[in-house]
Amino acid sequence: MSVELVIPSMGESVTTAIISKWLKKPGDPVRADESVVSVDSDKATAELPSPVTGVIEALLVAEGDEVTIGQAIARIAPGEAPVAAPREATAPTAAAPPGPAGPAVRQALRDAGVGAADVHGSGKGGRITRQDVASTAHPSPSPAPSTASPPAPTPRAPVGDEPVEIVPMTNLRRRIAERLVEAQSTAAILTTFNEIDMSAVMALRERYQERFAKKYGIKIGFMSFFVKAAIEALKAFPMANAEIRGTDIVYKHFYHVGVAVSGPRGLVVPVVRHADRLSFAETEQAIAAYGQKARDGQITVDDLQGGTFTISNGGTFGSMMSTPILNSPQVAILGMHAITKRAVVVSGPEGDQVVIRPMMYVAMSYDHRLLDGREAVLALVRIKECVENPERILLEI
Repeated sequence: MSVELVIPSMGESVTTAIISKWLKKPGDPVRADESVVSVDSDKATAELPSPVTGVIEALLVAEGDEVTIGQAIARIAPGEAPVAAPREATAPTAAAPPGPAGPAVRQALRDAGVGAADVHGSGKGGRITRQDVASTAHPSPSPAPSTASPPAPTPRAPVGDEPVEIVPMTNLRRRIAERLVEAQSTAAILTTFNEIDMSAVMALRERYQERFAKKYGIKIGFMSFFVKAAIEALKAFPMANAEIRGTDIVYKHFYHVGVAVSGPRGLVVPVVRHADRLSFAETEQAIAAYGQKARDGQITVDDLQGGTFTISNGGTFGSMMSTPILNSPQVAILGMHAITKRAVVVSGPEGDQVVIRPMMYVAMSYDHRLLDGREAVLALVRIKECVENPERILLEI
């Protein structure tokens, strides 16, 4: 009896995915837990493994198709997977007739308004590439015949005739775009701002960096301080750690903090689970491990599920200020930014003084349907107080 390969749950609020690439075809042997297909959701790209050892019996959907969670996408005949016989050398066959290589090329043809028969394929076996489509839609002008005298300069073409390249969005980028628009259209998003003096944290890092790195094999970063400070704020203002579910408010008495990291396919938000139970070193190690997995393209669906609050650090790219968008169904997100030296006024025994301090702007976006401005502002102030006085985090006061 055939076993179906189905689309698993791919995170909260994710209901659909896109078939990115089939790694097996009908008749191919497959081992249990061997990857069969790559799928894109709005949160991640994942390879789905075969649930059994056997042979691929049928693929029920094509590359580029949108599928729903729980939908069967392939059938596998269980049994011992046969060993593929070595291929014998054969005479080269005639090149296949040119045609689109996949959904991306078909979309490019539609966007350019040309037919496959009108495009000369330059790919292997005469297959059409997106560059072939662009060249056909916007051909380069033929060189003018040579004359005894140099040709007169031609006027510059109008802007509307400038060459362009039409590249379809990747499935993942398209879904991200849809989700961001959905978040902005379904939530009442407001953003509150503040600034943080990073002097105390930077002094602490400088004082203990060498011993910390020697003991734990990792340097002290800034993110662990903000994760711990955010937890203190969420404990003080639990509404920021809740979610709206229909007409109910769901209070979450656990702290799974999503930390945005960059990978080759874009930004992903893996979740540091039970971050309140982790030490500074364990928090830094967890974040560093996720960063490496993102760079290697190894972030899994499980890594992205269950977050209750998100922290995004645009400062790593030099951002001075931004308004982060909520990571639905969460109701609050913290944005960190670049640290810059600025002149600030500080009060002391001798009165107010203007001094140079390393400052960071921070922003908290929140869903005003659930969080009032007072709570959001005070939650961000609590984060500011904890980072400026890191001993408060250690003492939980």
